[in-house]
Amino acid sequence: MYYIYSLRCNDGHYVGCTDNVADRLERHQKGNVPATANRLPVTLEFYFAVEDKYKAFAFERYLKSGSGRAFIIKNHFAKM
Repeated sequence: MYYIYSLRCNDGHYVGCTDNVADRLERHQKGNVPATANRLPVTLEFYFAVEDKYKAFAFERYLKSGSGRAFIIKNHFAKM
């Protein structure tokens, strides 16, 4: 199982993909992920479970796009 997740950072949001949400969140919170190390603190807003690895990464890519951010806002997954 793969998970697409969204974090609230001190300056906005971060979307990522992992096979272990708890471990990845802990690494983000400890500053061990370069993409969010300077954006602490981070909190988990939501995550989606997807069985197929390639579909998970494709959905992550979509959520990082303009239409993906609009999808998140429209469906009230996060306050952007």
